[in-house]
Amino acid sequence: MNQDKYVFAQLISFLNRSKFNRIVTNYYGDKYVKHFTCWNQLLALMFGQLCNRESLRDLISALDAHHGKCYHLGIGKNVSKTNLAYANQVRDYRIFEEFAYYVIDEARRKRATVIFNLSGHVYAFDSTTIDLCLAVFWWATFRKHKGGIKAHTLFDVETQIPSFFLVTAASVHDVNTMDVIPYEIGAYYIFDRAYDDFKRLYHIHQIGAYLVIRAKDNIRYEITKWKRRMPKNVRSDVRIHLTGYYSSKRYPEELRMVRYWDEE
Repeated sequence: MNQDKYVFAQLISFLNRSKFNRIVTNYYGDKYVKHFTCWNQLLALMFGQLCNRESLRDLISALDAHHGKCYHLGIGKNVSKTNLAYANQVRDYRIFEEFAYYVIDEARRKRATVIFNLSGHVYAFDSTTIDLCLAVFWWATFRKHKGGIKAHTLFDVETQIPSFFLVTAASVHDVNTMDVIPYEIGAYYIFDRAYDDFKRLYHIHQIGAYLVIRAKDNIRYEITKWKRRMPKNVRSDVRIHLTGYYSSKRYPEELRMVRYWDEE
């Protein structure tokens, strides 16, 4: 007979149960609940994620195969498809969202490293589209015969840990999600061309943060200052002012433009 803790039980021992219980209390997550609590729901979903289960039915089948171990794993004995589906439908998602951000902050503090020797954190923001079947996910309309969602992620480059998530319909343009990013004073934000919106970029500058973005090919500008001596592979390093009618109004201050040649 196995006398030691299961690997899954050892993993969840790192989670702060007291913190999770306080969050559950704030949102009344376990009100009128006798058996299948929010904690049991969290562990059941974690088990499905770690085991790469592809559906709710697949997850319940895996748990039924280990029915005698569910209590020792912390998942509880009353896990059924009905219980889990109902809990996923009626319980406040903010319970798990708030706890996820708490765990992320803890992980970022433990993995804090210095790579760029800058005064603030360095973040990269981008999105990825996840295709969905319209027959099942009718609410995720993307195109006429295609469904999907977008996962927008703010990635901490130094710790290699995401610090912010946002899930939207796939039809939402990437640039609109810049309004909900939790910006930090003194931090550095890296964007791709899809986020080239000068009004939103100027807002980042105004709050005291820094931005790096790939310029579009049709950008209109005038050079105000040149840098003569440059490192290897840097083609030019200049200060510019935007001259386009709308861009100059939306970003009236000076920008730095660097052209770099990547040999690879």
